Amino acid sequence: MLDVQPEPGARVRLLAAGDVNKNDPDDARPVAVAALRSAGVREVRPDDHAAVLKIWSKRYRDLGRTRTQVACRLHAVLGELIPGGVPKAITTARAGRVLKVLRPEGAVDAARCELAAALLDDLRRIDARLRETRKKPAVAVAAAGTSLTRLFGVGPVIAAAVIGDVRDVSRFGSRDRFAACNGTAPIEVSSGQRKVHRLSRRGNRRHGHAIHMAAITQIRNKHSEGRAYYDKKLAEGKTPKEALRSLKRQVSNAMFACRQAGARRAAARAGGPGGQQGNGSAASAADSHPRHRLFGQATPGPGHHTTTAAAGEAAGPGGQPAARHGPATRGCSKTTVTLDRLTTQEKDQRSLLTQRGIRSVR
Repeated sequence: MLDVQPEPGARVRLLAAGDVNKNDPDDARPVAVAALRSAGVREVRPDDHAAVLKIWSKRYRDLGRTRTQVACRLHAVLGELIPGGVPKAITTARAGRVLKVLRPEGAVDAARCELAAALLDDLRRIDARLRETRKKPAVAVAAAGTSLTRLFGVGPVIAAAVIGDVRDVSRFGSRDRFAACNGTAPIEVSSGQRKVHRLSRRGNRRHGHAIHMAAITQIRNKHSEGRAYYDKKLAEGKTPKEALRSLKRQVSNAMFACRQAGARRAAARAGGPGGQQGNGSAASAADSHPRHRLFGQATPGPGHHTTTAAAGEAAGPGGQPAARHGPATRGCSKTTVTLDRLTTQEKDQRSLLTQRGIRSVR
């Protein structure tokens, strides 16, 4: 079973019909064509330990968002109770001290105090869940045996997010493709003699956020190598945002090197091909594309015709038809007719593409 991404199938539909709209009954043929002709299609594999890391990373991220939402609501209610509001940093201890000194006047203030107390209880429960959930990715990352946590600013939560989103690092041919996937490869927006690069908003946002947090942690600690690199870029005349983008690219390169080293260690332990333990990605790719196809040649060459070859094999000496031998020969005839129909459909599709001004590529 092959994992065909949406983009190759959309390209086939665009060349065949002129648009990328899809429906389930007619989507099987574009997916099959994309699976046969795309060298980057990989085999579907069961979930491994990276899926565990992704689950707990997502749980921790969801709890963090919930805590931010509750803290903002508590901040708004306290701002209505206290003239001038409260400081931006809201903690459970500070909010508890504020509520103790408040003396509500009237039913409205009493209701607001009651609401603030309820929100404070919610905030404390979420903090307790965060502390418990933080232990889960730490145990899972330790079991994975990765070296990502050796990087400055990369803890168990960030390492779990990176491993869970990247999974098999062998699908990236180079560190440049890895950077393009996580959004740390800048996009050039030059005009004339002015060459400018801006932040790329493509790629995996979760992976990019993990790299961003690691870079910010390095910048905040003056003794780190990342802060020295950041100061160096500022001295070269770059803006703070440009220096931050440069540092994030360096963090991405370091993460890619760590993931590759981990894949090599796993392959050495497993004693098999591919990047990770039990992974036969290299062998699977070689067996599927393009020399070892499961369904034969996708498009017959100019000197080869499916029905002609089948007829030549069925012919006897002197060009006379060979004698048929029961059901097996009849099955071959049915297969030849089916292949002939498929070849006719491909010819019709090529003629349609030629009429639309699209040159077919063998």
